[in-house]
Amino acid sequence: MNKTEQDRLAGSIGRAIAKQRVRCQMTQEEVAESLGVGNEAVSRIERGRVIPNIVRLIELAEVFNCEAAELLGQASFHIDDQSSRMKQLLAPLNQNDRQLVMDIVENLTARLQQG
Repeated sequence: MNKTEQDRLAGSIGRAIAKQRVRCQMTQEEVAESLGVGNEAVSRIERGRVIPNIVRLIELAEVFNCEAAELLGQASFHIDDQSSRMKQLLAPLNQNDRQLVMDIVENLTARLQQG
């Protein structure tokens, strides 16, 4: 994995962690306290400056009451992981709202393919 890919992965994992933190209505300070680290450590992870090791990723998942795979899946660029993420996002919506999202995705996809 080259430096550009590592940076992109770090940014994606950081954004996934930040989303989970916000979902849990926690501050960076609260997450840092739960992990026994300084606030700046959490900030660096969320900004994609540092990629958490596997132990830290599992600890973050415990803090957010989710699976580590969920944090990684949100950061993944693989189509199967992205498809699973879309399924998770669509699941709580009613049929009409799911159809609206699908229509938007279809239109956006067609537009992007035109290039």
